Amino acid sequence: MIITLSNTKISASINTIGAELIQLEKDNKNYIWTVDEAFWNKTSPILFPIVGRLKNDSYSINGKSYELPRHGFARNFEFEVEHQTESSAIFILTDNAETLKNYPFPFELRLQYELIENSLKISYSVFNKSQEIMPFSIGAHPAFAIEDSFSDYSLQFIEAEEFVSYELENEQFSNSFRKINSENGQINLDYSLFEKDALVLKHLKSDKLTLLKGNQPYLSVEFEGFPFLGIWTKPNAPFLCIEPWCGLADNINHNGDIYEKEGIQLLENKSNFQRKIVINLL
Repeated sequence: MIITLSNTKISASINTIGAELIQLEKDNKNYIWTVDEAFWNKTSPILFPIVGRLKNDSYSINGKSYELPRHGFARNFEFEVEHQTESSAIFILTDNAETLKNYPFPFELRLQYELIENSLKISYSVFNKSQEIMPFSIGAHPAFAIEDSFSDYSLQFIEAEEFVSYELENEQFSNSFRKINSENGQINLDYSLFEKDALVLKHLKSDKLTLLKGNQPYLSVEFEGFPFLGIWTKPNAPFLCIEPWCGLADNINHNGDIYEKEGIQLLENKSNFQRKIVINLL
């Protein structure tokens, strides 16, 4: 089912499968890319309860092995619409027999979409229903539409800083990294940046960036409280993903224990974890 929200400035459409944002429009222009399966079959999946790929697609808890696909399972499940107004909606996913097979923790995952003027606020809430400490990761993965030439675009970070990308091999961290060319916090986009998969930035000072088209602000993303940022596209694809993460893919040398995984969040029993991102259409 598709849920559509609107105010006097912008509108958004969300698919209850995965609570996935599929449209974000202003002045009849969609800022989220339109799926072309020749490139990718998603628009803005939620990454939960892991971000990225596990080594051998498996992890262990107290010596017992479980399997999870890349980016987890939340993006594939139907969310319930818990509450809706004209300009906001709350989507909820709870554990079920299927999730408990490979993620043995009772949980509640809520996503709230709220339109405020020219902005979309997406709030993430994870509640640990179990009696144990619950390990999890969560991340956003919105794909923004790119029109005309990819190299016309750039990313302007709020802080002028050095950008170091930690490199992936077969979707796991390889212990290698590279410096990304920038000037005064601005990275000029080119498909060659993504020849080895996503750019993964771990130690940012910035918690906001602006996507520029021809040096003119196009949209901005605020991601306070997310320690990692992925930036990704595919060769010649007409989209750019800007991905705030609370979690990372496995390192090639990881021992499999999810409690020792880099970037993992550890949530006490009966406790709640909250984060939000804001997408501003400029």
